[in-house]
Amino acid sequence: MKFRLNRKQSQQPKTREMTPWEAYQSRAAQRQKQAKTPKWFRRAKRIGDKLPRLRHQRNQKLARRLTLLLGIFLVVMGLMVYLVSPLSHVQTVRIQGARALSSRQIQRAVGITPGDSIFNVWGHERALQQRAPKRNSRIKRATVRFHQPNRVTVTVTEYVTAGYVMRQGQYYEVLENGVVSQQSVTQPKSGTPVYGNFKSAKTLHRMILQYAKLSAPIKHSISEIQASPTKTDPQRIHLFMNDGNEVYASLTTFARKMAYYPSIASKMKQKGVVNLEVGAYSYAFKK
Repeated sequence: MKFRLNRKQSQQPKTREMTPWEAYQSRAAQRQKQAKTPKWFRRAKRIGDKLPRLRHQRNQKLARRLTLLLGIFLVVMGLMVYLVSPLSHVQTVRIQGARALSSRQIQRAVGITPGDSIFNVWGHERALQQRAPKRNSRIKRATVRFHQPNRVTVTVTEYVTAGYVMRQGQYYEVLENGVVSQQSVTQPKSGTPVYGNFKSAKTLHRMILQYAKLSAPIKHSISEIQASPTKTDPQRIHLFMNDGNEVYASLTTFARKMAYYPSIASKMKQKGVVNLEVGAYSYAFKK
């Protein structure tokens, strides 16, 4: 049978596969050609291929460094602006719980005033709280709280007035912690006793600590407390009450036995003396 070839097929040259020997000769020729190429030319060609990638990596590192430097610069600038702005200084100092002390006295004791840097307060609250009672003996306890952005609240608990002592014709306030004020007053406040004839500051302190244990009604009923020692009882004290009665008691048992006074006084038909030294009994004044 005879097959007709298309004109296109007849015009295409036939491709012949290379024999093993011809393939070997071709590879050998390529090796010889590469061997004739200089090494510096081949190295330069390889480096040239890597240059675009190296440039990209270098640009990335440069961009990261610039971003880091710019961030640090902005942080420093922001911090400097904040330090000179009013936000970095205490705007208000609110005082709570004060009775006898003024706001200025408490601020001076704690060591905080409006306009101070907030960094003198923030993180130093405990130290400021411990400082206040040392600087002002009337302060029993202080609590300092910092409120963002620049407000401070100081809550204080004061020692209560336990009475007055007379020295050289002047009255000086005595606190429940036994501290005698350095400032004199012309007239003692009502509801607090006046202490007299106490020769020892230690004895006066013990008396005040006993007085602090009394209930508020009994405290307010005492007008005057005097030391009145005897040979048999060196700790004897003599009280003058607002209701007209007088009380004799011993310093060591004063607070405990004085709790019976309201019951004893209510049963007295006449004004007289209540003796709490040994036991508890009363008798009318001698006419």
